[in-house]
Amino acid sequence: MTAETTRELPADAGAGAAASVTADPCRPPNLRLRERPFDWIFIVMFSLFTITSLISDLLPSIGVDFSQPSSNFFVNSNWWYAHDTDPLFMEPPTWMRIVTGLSAFVYMPFYIVLVISLVKGFNWIQLPSVIYATMISTITGIIVFGVEFFGEPEWVTPNPVKFLAFNLPYVLVPIVLLVRMRKPLPFARRF
Repeated sequence: MTAETTRELPADAGAGAAASVTADPCRPPNLRLRERPFDWIFIVMFSLFTITSLISDLLPSIGVDFSQPSSNFFVNSNWWYAHDTDPLFMEPPTWMRIVTGLSAFVYMPFYIVLVISLVKGFNWIQLPSVIYATMISTITGIIVFGVEFFGEPEWVTPNPVKFLAFNLPYVLVPIVLLVRMRKPLPFARRF
């Protein structure tokens, strides 16, 4: 048991007394990661989101041009995705650069903290997860998808299948995380 969940009995408690007791008998203990198998999906997905935030969202945020193929892996990766799929990402207006900047400089560090919290079972991540999931679902789901499917003709995706394959996980996974973190002490339950 950890110091957080136990307290030592006084030395004069007697030989028959237990060495420690639960500090808060009303608070259920956290389950081990192996008892929370669904959390492995989050660990994998948010680890991938960390990488994609670094590869994809950092470049437009700092103004790197990827409108042409390049020998640079990161530039070429963004060109490969955007050239036939995402005109809004290919030539982002200022507001879109703010959206990608949020991903690169706010969400990416959060993903790292979230993955560590999922592995270690840090319950304090519940409220930041709810805030994150609400923000990204709104920004990506409504603003970006709205523009890409129903916005000005120059921003509408010419390849909706490829667009959804790459972008839908950024809406669906946070919504499932929101459900996972719906109550306090998320790691005291399987889901």
